[in-house]
Amino acid sequence: MTAYVIAQVSVSDPEGYSEYAGQTIAVAEKFGGKFLAKGGASEQIEGVGKDRNVIIAFADTAAAKAFYSSEEYQAILPIAQRCSVRDLVIVEGV
Repeated sequence: MTAYVIAQVSVSDPEGYSEYAGQTIAVAEKFGGKFLAKGGASEQIEGVGKDRNVIIAFADTAAAKAFYSSEEYQAILPIAQRCSVRDLVIVEGV
């Protein structure tokens, strides 16, 4: 069943964050991930959100977890954590 990594992000250091973001596509693709949204324009219609939204589709939850826990992603994760405040979830599709 398809699984989605969904991130809501508030970027505090755009230059640093772009270093991280520029590497995420290749890492996700290695695990079969496909970006469906990557920081495009958004409109908050309920609640309090963050300024950047990302959705990555994977074949299943195992692939999404493998992406997140991979050496490659863990190597760039500190950049994102230093340059932003983020909420990430893995959501199973229907």
